[in-house]
Amino acid sequence: MVCQECQQRPAALHFTKVVNGEKTEVHLCEVCAQDKGDSFLSNDASAFSFNNLLAGLLNITPVVQQPNQSQHSEKETIRCKECNLTFPQFLKIGKFGCPSCYESFRDQLPPILKRLHSGNEVHQGKLPEREGGTIHVKRKISELRTELKELVNEEEFEKAAGVRDHIRSLEKDIDKQGGEQP
Repeated sequence: MVCQECQQRPAALHFTKVVNGEKTEVHLCEVCAQDKGDSFLSNDASAFSFNNLLAGLLNITPVVQQPNQSQHSEKETIRCKECNLTFPQFLKIGKFGCPSCYESFRDQLPPILKRLHSGNEVHQGKLPEREGGTIHVKRKISELRTELKELVNEEEFEKAAGVRDHIRSLEKDIDKQGGEQP
């Protein structure tokens, strides 16, 4: 396949982007890709970062912009006490230098992690259905107890009685299966 820009060299990069059901394909040679700024295949310092590549492909703005020369903020002065890594260096390479970096950059991480995990800030984990056993029921009981407390605080006693009865039936199911109650 020939490059769509220069029509001379063979295409080395093939992009497929689907936006609102509309598929767009771009085929570029390495030279034209570098001219357009898509030099993420090269190993030099001006290469496209992986974060920017994903942001561009997903049509979103990067969570944290790479700092320019004129933009020297306090984030640049924050360094890890152990490995001496700066926050801009972390953004560029996408990896921490040591375990102490988590503590050093604690205040800057929440927006990055929130965006990375689709808005979730708390990891709840997963259990396969067949392996969960009574754990799923125990979690449901825990959620219902929280809901019961809220209903009692709001003086919704009729709804609270229904939730209480549901909790009791779930606890009976656990007893029949031979599991402990939470």
